[in-house]
Amino acid sequence: MPRPAKHATIPVAFANSTTPVKKQERAIQTHEHLIMAARKVFARDGFAQARIEDIAALAGKTRGAFYTNFRDKEDVFIAIIEDDFNRYKKDFLRNLCRTTSVEEKREALAQHFYKVICDEQRVLLMLEFKMYAIRHPQKKKRLADLHHAICARFSEGEMSQYLGEFKHKTGIEKRRETARVSAAIDGLAINRLFDPESFSEERVMTLLRSIAAELFDC
Repeated sequence: MPRPAKHATIPVAFANSTTPVKKQERAIQTHEHLIMAARKVFARDGFAQARIEDIAALAGKTRGAFYTNFRDKEDVFIAIIEDDFNRYKKDFLRNLCRTTSVEEKREALAQHFYKVICDEQRVLLMLEFKMYAIRHPQKKKRLADLHHAICARFSEGEMSQYLGEFKHKTGIEKRRETARVSAAIDGLAINRLFDPESFSEERVMTLLRSIAAELFDC
């Protein structure tokens, strides 16, 4: 009597061929979910009071998953800042590609700055980050250096062709310029949130156009 036919089996090598890809996709998703959760927790509770357990729980992950992706709260905070810079740079480059004159490029930069200062979550997170660094002098230089490195990448690659004389400055000069612009942008952003009636869109745009014209002499 013939034996019942067995179910066809897939060779092990073929069955596992997509496993690394799926694992990589899950790892990327976990990383992104943790960053999204950290944004909300930091903005809600402040950096100092934020707990890793709360970040992991909001992301639907374990504490172990957090430490697989990040060393500590500082590490995920840096990842958030870098993610913001990359997102804004991509958006800015897309708008710059549509410009044909120096005036249009400066206006695109001013509009870019306006989007940045209107991002309330980014404003609060950046304030938390800088206040944390100020309150921890032993960490301030390292965090400031990391922040500068992220800012510096804004002027690299495709962006350099649009930045006029700025791209020819030395590393120290670029750091001073970006720090000055960052201070102006953050100051406007914070005070606009604090006292919006004193900072109309027209007034803010006038200030931002002045900054754009001075920083990037295209």
